[in-house]
Amino acid sequence: MRVRRRVRVSGRVQNVGFRAACRAEALRLDVAGYAVNAVDGTVEAAFEGAPEAVAAMLAWCEHGPRGASVRAVEAIAEDALGASGFEIG
Repeated sequence: MRVRRRVRVSGRVQNVGFRAACRAEALRLDVAGYAVNAVDGTVEAAFEGAPEAVAAMLAWCEHGPRGASVRAVEAIAEDALGASGFEIG
């Protein structure tokens, strides 16, 4: 079974290596998806994979990498798309 969550992370999350660290953590957990900087200063991401792995990614987003200061993480459930790999933009 695969699940997918679309996520918006707010706080000090741009210019701190958030997307690259997110990709590294996703690859470690075998989670597919993407992470991109949004115009409003947040990071938008999608995580798809095993429920436990996606839950671990959501937990990781609560703190992010060193240098980040996460204020909020909003997650929306979506239908799994069969995504593979993890892209950053």
